[in-house]
Amino acid sequence: MTPALAALSALGHESRLTAFRRLVQAGPEGLSVGELRGHLDLPPATLTAHLNVLRAAGLVRDQREGRVIRVRADYAQMDALIAYLTENCCAGSATCAPSPTCKPHRKGT
Repeated sequence: MTPALAALSALGHESRLTAFRRLVQAGPEGLSVGELRGHLDLPPATLTAHLNVLRAAGLVRDQREGRVIRVRADYAQMDALIAYLTENCCAGSATCAPSPTCKPHRKGT
């Protein structure tokens, strides 16, 4: 399966798409799994399963911080998917320009 197909397949479920969008909104700091679950109102096992699909598609990364697992959107993978989807936009017309890629700002910069 190509990376684009894996990402689109992962995002093809309403809960996974909502989770990914929430992580994109959270910025580079991401959210703890508990915080994300609070936003989505999903049972823990269901959220874990959805995060596993997003992780396998390369759309999210996680990091253990003591007893907490912090989940972050992978902006490079998201930008690669957007670039793939728009690489032939408007048949190369100069008047057509897809929106710029996401460049999240770190807090304090």
